[in-house]
Amino acid sequence: MKYKDYSSDIWNAINNTLDQVLKEQDQPIAAFDADGTLWDIDLGETFFHYQIDNKLVQLPPSPWEHYETMKAADPRKAYLWLAQICQGKSLTQVREWAKAGVKDVSPVPIFSEQKKLIQLLLSKGVQIYVITASVKWAVEAGADLVGLEHDNIIGVETETHNDIITEQQKGVITYRQGKVEALLAKTGGKLPFLASGNTMGDFNLLESATHLRLAVSAASRDDKIFKTEAELAQNAADKGWLHHRFI
Repeated sequence: MKYKDYSSDIWNAINNTLDQVLKEQDQPIAAFDADGTLWDIDLGETFFHYQIDNKLVQLPPSPWEHYETMKAADPRKAYLWLAQICQGKSLTQVREWAKAGVKDVSPVPIFSEQKKLIQLLLSKGVQIYVITASVKWAVEAGADLVGLEHDNIIGVETETHNDIITEQQKGVITYRQGKVEALLAKTGGKLPFLASGNTMGDFNLLESATHLRLAVSAASRDDKIFKTEAELAQNAADKGWLHHRFI
């Protein structure tokens, strides 16, 4: 699919603000959500489907329905569970599975304007973090596609001991305010000058940005995230934030 480019107004706002911020601080920070923000796919849930299809981990009957039911009751528990099902496996192996899962759905539908923005920011010395409610290991495989390091991916994960994944939660659950808390823990309390996301799950992250907030969307009306994308877009319009629909 051909996605719509950012308007000249959005690019002017980005470039002018970036010039201003670079005069004010060394190595400013930018923060992005992942799924639906950098690419038009949910890599976390895609990886879960890959695990189901290839019988890679022990799962309950009807695993997708189990996950959806858990998510409807408490998204945080559901997102953590997607990491916990990897317990007993080596992190090295799970990362290889994640790469294979991404290859399985290639070409991943990257939003080219977001990749262009990331390249611009990196060229100016901006430190970029991706904060996702998906499992960190699943999204790391997508980071390669937009030129980011795995260490710059902040997501849901569990503790590992000698490369073996446990079920013990590591850090906060990176959902809603948890995204901001995890980012600040990573940056030593430094806020991003720019933040971008696509759903209300990213609202707190966008609100934390000191200069620019960019809400994006691409879901069709029959997509399960259309409503929450539309709600974030409306908030962006009301608050005077940048907002863009890719389709």
